[in-house]
Amino acid sequence: MKVSDIVNNKIDRLRPGYIFTYEDFNVPVDKVEALKKILSRLVASGKIVRLSKGQFYKPEKSEFGILRPPEYQIVKDLLEDNNKIVGYITGVSMYNKFGLTTQVSNTILIGTNIQRKPRKRGKYSIRFIKQKNTITNENIEKLQLLDAIRFIKRIPDADVSQSCSRIMSIIQQYSNTDQELFVKYALKYNPGTRTLLGAILDQVNDSINTDTLYDSLNPATEFKIGIKDDLLITKDKWRIV
Repeated sequence: MKVSDIVNNKIDRLRPGYIFTYEDFNVPVDKVEALKKILSRLVASGKIVRLSKGQFYKPEKSEFGILRPPEYQIVKDLLEDNNKIVGYITGVSMYNKFGLTTQVSNTILIGTNIQRKPRKRGKYSIRFIKQKNTITNENIEKLQLLDAIRFIKRIPDADVSQSCSRIMSIIQQYSNTDQELFVKYALKYNPGTRTLLGAILDQVNDSINTDTLYDSLNPATEFKIGIKDDLLITKDKWRIV
């Protein structure tokens, strides 16, 4: 089979937005240059879009133009290593998912146990934050929500009190067991995250023991978060101003 046939058959079967590379095509080594030329022609024709060097996707078009590929596709190679989870998407796209903002961003934030340097992929900037908890499929959503608490003052186009109210309603939906896990994971976060989570849990479920969070804080520290008094009635105990 011709290389062009291999390429076109493969691309026709791919779903829009799926990021693929040269390695996705089963061609002999001596045909790689031909493969690159064929993909370049397909980019020029508009059948595929080049994300960055060696990375492409089949575009999905709407009345507003070409849709951006899913963030997971853009960074999927940075989230797993030999089938082991090494990172998770956090930041603005997750704030959007949780209903904390309607903004979108070309910066993709990844939580990871490994210190990594920022990088660019086409028009997308990829940044990393250090996650001290071990990352698993089961705890990713909890870590994403703790990240939202950690960066609550940086959520774009959002009021801190409204964001806090939304986060409270989300946490309230978790089981007692899951809420206890929030406490466990928060102990590896910064003091501001620990104090705000403690205040939220005290308010939404007084059966959850938040003593470990409270005892982990410096008793002389006040936390300037800017949440309305009538929203978080436990804020005085947690020295939130």
